[in-house]
Amino acid sequence: MDTATHFVMGVTIGGVATLDPAIAASPTSVQGIMIAAIVASQVPDIDTILKLQNNAKYIRNHRGITHSIPAVLSWSILVSLLVAFFFPTMPFLHLWLWTLLAVVLHVVVDIFNAYGTQALRPFSNKWIALGVINTFDPIIFSIHAVASAFILFRVNVGPIALTAYILTIAYYIIRIFQKQRLVARIHAKFPNVEHISVSPAISLRQYHIAIVSKSHYYVGKSVRKKLILLDTFERVPIPNNDIIHAARKDENIAAFLSFSPVYRWDIFEYDDSYEVRFIDLRYRTKDSHYPFVAIVHLDKELRTLNSYTGWIFSEEKLKKKLDLAAN
Repeated sequence: MDTATHFVMGVTIGGVATLDPAIAASPTSVQGIMIAAIVASQVPDIDTILKLQNNAKYIRNHRGITHSIPAVLSWSILVSLLVAFFFPTMPFLHLWLWTLLAVVLHVVVDIFNAYGTQALRPFSNKWIALGVINTFDPIIFSIHAVASAFILFRVNVGPIALTAYILTIAYYIIRIFQKQRLVARIHAKFPNVEHISVSPAISLRQYHIAIVSKSHYYVGKSVRKKLILLDTFERVPIPNNDIIHAARKDENIAAFLSFSPVYRWDIFEYDDSYEVRFIDLRYRTKDSHYPFVAIVHLDKELRTLNSYTGWIFSEEKLKKKLDLAAN
């Protein structure tokens, strides 16, 4: 989810915690648990700082190790110890359990969008992305923002916060059933489907779809139960040649391939170089552009000249990015 939604959900977790008699017994504990819940609801996204280094490291690691099982336990202990230092009278076990819940909730809600997380590390590096909820869902945000306003003014804090989560769970169940029906319609319409990537739009009844069959890639959308096919690409296996082997060694290409499950590729040969381009088919703009790409230029000896991965909305901007990479 987005930062704002994680924040208001942290506030409501702190509100639910006030129903715990050990927390409610002291105004100091109520204050401490609210701080702990808000911090814990944000801390797994500390890996966003990797953007300052480069896109490849960010793509490869965002929602990776910081959302893993060891990290969840570590964050909950570190945040609890920090809060306990400033609020030493708080019951530590209760502080840690509510803090752990806030961190777990952060990871769980991230699993339900199309980006997903590597939440099962170290047991599995697989990306878990259920594609049920948009990264920003206005309904979820509104539920918790309104509840947070009540909490701010100390109006029925515990019951209001608990009601927010009951409504949220009900909403998730509705969206899960919506996606299941969509997947069933896709299987009924497209033969030999091997993989379906569903990305919910902000609109409640609209989804972006990328489908992998044995012979083709299909890109489309679902609007009010109607499947609309936008693009079809022949599925061509990636060649097993020296150019591709060299391209895969590049950091940007490797990061893209570790993250993207649905993509097409191209190889272009020029007088003095090769270009290898991978294009993620999950993201399509209204003008038929696919902005999430990975590109590497190799010389004739297959040495990397420049490369880039990330969001590019025009060839001019891509050229500038590659020129910067080369310098």
